[in-house]
Amino acid sequence: MAVLRFKALEYAQNRPAVVVSPPSTKVSDYYGTNVFGLDAMRSNLSADIFKKVSRAIEAGERIDEDAADAVAAAMKSWAISKGATHYTHWFQPLTGATAEKHDAFFDVMPNGKAIEKFKGSALVQQEPDASSFPSGGIRNTFEARGYTAWDPTSPAFIIENAAGCTLCIPTVFVSYTGEALDYKAPLLKALSLVDKAATAVCDYFDKSVSRVIATLGAEQEYFLVDRALYNARPDLVMTGRTVFGHSPAKGQQLEDHYFGSIPSRVHAYMQDFEIEALKLGIPIRTRHNEVAPSQFECAPTFEEVNLAVDHNLLLMDLMEKVAERHNFKVLFHEKPFAGINGSGKHNNWSLGTDTGKNLLSPSTRPKENLQFLTFFINIIKAVHDNADLLRASIASAGNEHRLGANEAPPAIMSVFIGSQLTSVLEELETNATIKIDKGDNMYMKLGIDKIPSILLDNTDRNRTSPFAFTGNKFEFRAVGGAANSSSNMIVLNTIVAHQLFQFRKEVDAAIAKGEKKEVAIVNVLREYVKSARGIIFEGNGYSEEWIQEAAKRGLSNIKSTPDALDVYINDKSIHLFEKYGIFSHREIEARYEIMLENYIKKLQIESRVMGDLVLNHVIPTAVKYQSILVKNLEGLKSIGIKAKHTKNTTDTIEKIAEYVDTLLGAVEDMTEARKKANNTENVRERAALYGNEVKGYFDKIRYSVDKLELLVDDEDWPLVKYRELLMVR
Repeated sequence: MAVLRFKALEYAQNRPAVVVSPPSTKVSDYYGTNVFGLDAMRSNLSADIFKKVSRAIEAGERIDEDAADAVAAAMKSWAISKGATHYTHWFQPLTGATAEKHDAFFDVMPNGKAIEKFKGSALVQQEPDASSFPSGGIRNTFEARGYTAWDPTSPAFIIENAAGCTLCIPTVFVSYTGEALDYKAPLLKALSLVDKAATAVCDYFDKSVSRVIATLGAEQEYFLVDRALYNARPDLVMTGRTVFGHSPAKGQQLEDHYFGSIPSRVHAYMQDFEIEALKLGIPIRTRHNEVAPSQFECAPTFEEVNLAVDHNLLLMDLMEKVAERHNFKVLFHEKPFAGINGSGKHNNWSLGTDTGKNLLSPSTRPKENLQFLTFFINIIKAVHDNADLLRASIASAGNEHRLGANEAPPAIMSVFIGSQLTSVLEELETNATIKIDKGDNMYMKLGIDKIPSILLDNTDRNRTSPFAFTGNKFEFRAVGGAANSSSNMIVLNTIVAHQLFQFRKEVDAAIAKGEKKEVAIVNVLREYVKSARGIIFEGNGYSEEWIQEAAKRGLSNIKSTPDALDVYINDKSIHLFEKYGIFSHREIEARYEIMLENYIKKLQIESRVMGDLVLNHVIPTAVKYQSILVKNLEGLKSIGIKAKHTKNTTDTIEKIAEYVDTLLGAVEDMTEARKKANNTENVRERAALYGNEVKGYFDKIRYSVDKLELLVDDEDWPLVKYRELLMVR
C-alpha cells in the first residue's frame, strides 16, 4: 500500500496542465449553443407554436398534442444537427443524483428500413424502469412503473461526450399512481405557490405585477485532489471523505490560500468546465480559491429557482466529467477533510417581479420601501415560525459532519440582518418615526409617518449565520455542498408563501375594519417583528454564549440528522404541505423514510470502510513497524546500550501496542453495534442506533489511527497523507 502511495505521489507531482482552447474569445459567441432555449425555439418553430410554448413556460398552460409533435420534430432536427443520436428524459430521483435512460432517435419500419423518429408523445412522457429508485414504500420494488413528464420551463440541452451527443429533456418523475418520486415536481408546486402568494401581496403596492419569480444563485464550493492520490485512498473512493488523516503542520491557519493565485492545473480545469457550462447556458461567472487548501468555489448569475437547480446539478455533473480530463477528482462532500473548512452550497435567494423589481432591494421611493419591508419582515417571520423545518431541509449525513465547525453555520437556525436593519426593526416595533445616521447621514425616508428610514446596502456578512440578509437577497449558508438545492428551496418557498397568505389575510381584515391600507400594513408588520425577534442574531454562532442564549429564546439546536428529519412528519409540517398540495401525507412519509435510509447507508459504508482500513492496512503496518523497533531494541541491548537511552524506543513500542489494542477493540465493538442496528426493523430506531452508537466509535477509532500515523515511519504509512492530498496540486 505504501508503494501505491508513493507511486500516486509521483504521478501527481508530474502532471502538466491541460491546454484549453475556448471556441471563441467572446463568450457571447458560444453561450447557450447547446440549449434548445427561446432563441432556438423561435428559429425552429412556427410563430403559433412558439407562442403556445412561451405561454406554457410563463403561465403554466398545457401544451396540446399537435404543439408537442411540432416541438418534438423541431427539437429532433436541431439535436441531430448538433450530432445527437439519442435522447433522454433527464430527471432527479431521490438518490441525490440525476438520472437518464438513453433512447435512439430511429425506429425500424415493417419493411426493415430505419427512419429518424421522435414524436410529441416521447417528448412529453416516458416510462423508465423505476423499480430500483427509492420510493419509501409508495410502491413495491417489483412494480417497475414510473413516469417522466416534460418540464417545458427548463430548456432541453445537449450533452457532449467523446462517444457522441445526447439530447437531454428535463422532466418530473412520478409513480404509476401519481405520487412524486423526485425533487422537481414538489419544487415546481412550491414555486407556483410563492408566485401566487407574493403576487397577491404585491397588489397592495403595484397592481401591474402579474407574476413573482423566486430566484436563486447557488455558490458551489468544492475540493480538487489528484486522481492518483484519490484512488490511493479507499475511504475517498467509497465515501467521498477521508475517515482518517492527521492534520498537517500547515493547513488553513494563515488563510493564504483564500483568493490567492489559482494554480495552473486548477485554472485550466476551471476554464474547461466553465466553457462546457457556458455552452449549456449556465451563467457561471465567478471562480476563486477558498480558505482551505485545495478548496475552490464557483458561482453563477441569479436565475429562476427551478432552472438554477437544474443548472447546479448539471454543473456538478460537468465538473466531475471534466475533472477526468485533467486527472483530478472533484469532491463535493460537505466535510472531506477534518480540521479545515467543509464545503457548502450557499443558496442566495430572492423574489423578483415580472416588472423587473427585486422585492428585497431597498429603494429611494417610499412606497417601494414599504414593499421591501413587507417582504423582508414576512420572510424573517416565516423562518422564525418554521426554523426546525428549515433545519430539516438541509439535514444529511455529510452536513452532520460539517455544521458548526470551520466557518460552517451552526445547527441553530438564526437570521443575520446587520446592525442597521436590526435598529430599523427595533424602531418599527417601538416608535412611529426614526432617523438613522451613518457616516454622512445617507438614508432614505419612506415618507409615511408609520414607516422608519432604511439604509441602502448597509449589511455586513456573518459567516456563522445560517440565513443572512446580504443587501438584496437572503443567503442560506447552511446548505451542504453535495445537496440538491430543491430540498431547501421547496421548504423555503412554501413557508414564505404560507406567511404571505397569512399576512394578506390579516391586512385585509384590518382594512375591512376601516384602517388605511398603509397603517394596516405597518401595524401587522410591527406585530410580526415583536413575535419573530428571537430568530435575529448578529453575533458569533459558534460561541457557547449563543447556544445558551438560543435556548432561552426557544430556538432548537438539532444536531443529529434523524432528529432533524423528524420535523418533516410532525403534525405542523404535514398540515402545511398537505394544505398547499406540495406533498401528500403519503409522499412526505415516504421521503422521510428514504432520507433515513440514505443516512443509515452512508454511515454503514463509512463504518465498513473504517473497519477495513484499520484491520487490513493500518494495524498490519503498525505491527510491522513495531517489529522493526523491537529488533532495534534487542540489538541495542545486545551491545550494552543503557536502558535510559532506549526508553524512547520502548515507549513507542508500547504506544503502538496500546493504539493497536484500542483499535481492535473499537472496531469489534463498532461491528457489533452495526449488527445490532441492522437487525432493528424500525427504520427510525435503526437510524438512531447508527447515529448514536455506530457513529459514536468514529472519533475514537480515528484518534488512534491518526496517532499511529505520527508514530509509524513515513516510508511505511499506507494511506496518502493530508499534506499530500491538500498541498500537491
